[in-house]
Amino acid sequence: MTSSSDEQHAARVPDEERTPRHAAQAASETVVKRATLMLRAYRSESAIYGVVLVSSLIAIGWREDTDLQVLVFTLGAVVVFWLAHVYAGTIAREESEGPRLRGILLAARSSAAHTAGMLLAMVLPTIFLGLAALNLLDEYLAYYLALWVGVAVLAVIGWFAARRRGGHWGWWLLSAVVTATLGLIVIWLGSLVH
Repeated sequence: MTSSSDEQHAARVPDEERTPRHAAQAASETVVKRATLMLRAYRSESAIYGVVLVSSLIAIGWREDTDLQVLVFTLGAVVVFWLAHVYAGTIAREESEGPRLRGILLAARSSAAHTAGMLLAMVLPTIFLGLAALNLLDEYLAYYLALWVGVAVLAVIGWFAARRRGGHWGWWLLSAVVTATLGLIVIWLGSLVH
């Protein structure tokens, strides 16, 4: 049984928009919009830094016994780095005018929002490590997927950055390869330092 509001909505929607093709197109547009929002979030300075940081931590975490330990180590370290960035940003952004507590809270909120990309960078790798910790994925496979997903994210960022500038798709591919390669070098250097 349909409600009168469903019937009214159906009466307003043209017949050509009720086809499976239209439904697939609408779903595709929704996926593209969400992917665009996610990509925009990953394009921030803090998210790119977070991708490199998370990948470096995972690369040095191989010394741990299990993926669960690598996961806990990575989550803990990234949260500490994020808190350090929020702290530094709060001090740097604090206004000297107005009520002191309000100024501190506004600066902390602004800093947390500016550096939230560091936390976003953990999402994909921790999914793989979490699946291994739950015995839903082989530990070695999960470790390598968690490690290389950061490089793949950097490649996608490079691809879309070049695409925004226009040009031939070959330049987009070159940008993806260069961005991923430079990221891989920085990840490797980061793992050596730790």
